[in-house]
Amino acid sequence: MPEISGSTGRTPETHVIDFRAAEQLLNARDPRGAVKLLDGVIAAHPENTAARLLRARAFFAAAQLRPAELEFTIVLEREPDNAFAHFALARTYERQGRQDQAKRHFRLAAALDPNPQYLKAAEFES
Repeated sequence: MPEISGSTGRTPETHVIDFRAAEQLLNARDPRGAVKLLDGVIAAHPENTAARLLRARAFFAAAQLRPAELEFTIVLEREPDNAFAHFALARTYERQGRQDQAKRHFRLAAALDPNPQYLKAAEFES
């Protein structure tokens, strides 16, 4: 019998299903639905960086910039070399009008990964 996690009756398998469903909801442009599913996954597995990164993306897509900033920051505390998280945090700062902070993270993203999109955002010469 699968181990039940918490009082919600959710199993590790249902958390994986919720994570995958949240990915699909985000791809289908339903970021708020994705956040709702990910809330339960993260409550049960707060250490899950992939779930936090997906929730940060969903918050960003829903224009919930402060929660997105918090989640991207948590991801970067755990994975300081995550170029995508730096880039996404920079976009979050940019949308908040915090250009100096955005520029710093655009440059970190580009330094970690020479992705053309990151280089362009960092305003480096190609």
